[in-house]
Amino acid sequence: MTTSKLNKYWTLVIILLIAIITVGSIVAWARYSGSQPIEISTAPAQELPAEIYIGGAVSNPGFYPLKVGDSIEALIQAAGGTTTSADLTQLKLYLPEVGDAAKPQKVNINRAELWLLEALPGIGKTRAQAIIDYRQQNGLFRNINELTKVDGIGTTTYERIKHLITVAD
Repeated sequence: MTTSKLNKYWTLVIILLIAIITVGSIVAWARYSGSQPIEISTAPAQELPAEIYIGGAVSNPGFYPLKVGDSIEALIQAAGGTTTSADLTQLKLYLPEVGDAAKPQKVNINRAELWLLEALPGIGKTRAQAIIDYRQQNGLFRNINELTKVDGIGTTTYERIKHLITVAD
């Protein structure tokens, strides 16, 4: 073979390889393009629970209704949004095993809105408003037994709800 024919041969091989790489790249790009959103869905083995507990660095931890299609953002907003100490890079989902004792829901009397305070046994609309008025005038409660300083809340009412309330963030 002459040098001219050898150069043409290598040139043809190089052009063929470039064409194969180009076509392969186009096919791979078209097939695995990130322009289409990926949707992952699974058929639930059982019904979703009617309520879900949302706790941690949220304003009002507790049980909230869960519907198909709810986003994590919507659930966090239902719990009053996050606190300033929330670390949104580390969200956790905990699914208890059958027989696990659920943590009782506690109402944070420093952050709870009127409707949530009204849900406590023996606290109606008037007493709930008195709690809100007290914390606006005197600042946040430092411990739960300060609740007895609120007009209309005596020792009997306090004893009935002390296991349901907290002042923790």
